[in-house]
Amino acid sequence: MVPAKLNMQFPDGRILVFARAPVAGYAKTRLIPELGAAGAAALQAQLVRDTLAMATESGLAPVELWTCGDDDEKFLPKLGVEFECKVNTQQGDDLGARMAHALAAALRTARFAVLIGTDCPAMDAHYLQGACAALHQGSDAVLGPAEDGGYVLIGVRRSDAALFSGIAWGTAQVLAQTRARLAQLNWRHAELAVQWDLDRPADLERLARLDPRCAAFNREC
Repeated sequence: MVPAKLNMQFPDGRILVFARAPVAGYAKTRLIPELGAAGAAALQAQLVRDTLAMATESGLAPVELWTCGDDDEKFLPKLGVEFECKVNTQQGDDLGARMAHALAAALRTARFAVLIGTDCPAMDAHYLQGACAALHQGSDAVLGPAEDGGYVLIGVRRSDAALFSGIAWGTAQVLAQTRARLAQLNWRHAELAVQWDLDRPADLERLARLDPRCAAFNREC
């Protein structure tokens, strides 16, 4: 059960955090050449923790942690307990199916749901608030565009798997294809400011400038 938070700004909303377990060799694989497998996994663990802290401390809406993969230390379930989040397992054959399932499940008990990952360290509570407000005010969907042609956030008031089917996940076409699908569905949608994803070695410099703690993630860690 999601803990009751009577003082939240949007108690009838949900914030869904999609997170992958920080398993060395499987987490942040594009950064392994720069950080090493252990360093990339440690960075993933920090990103998940920071994202959950930001979402739960925002006071916007109940937060749910949707997990993918696991490790011997049960890192993600432990975070669910620490941050008092409902923990669910992602279900589906690809990213689109997993997002569609999670959002549909949340909308069974919520007025709207906002889904984020853990790869956007610049995302803050103000950004999340903008997404929640857009949905609260009547938009059918909201997108947080990413510099790489994808998106860092998607929120919906309605459930339709068509929004996530036939999308070229992991390419620069994701955002454009999603916009086209929203138009086909005749959904009104809002867009937030463009953000950047932490995916490539060049992004590590931006991360270090944003958060000096993260300058320590390198091969020597």
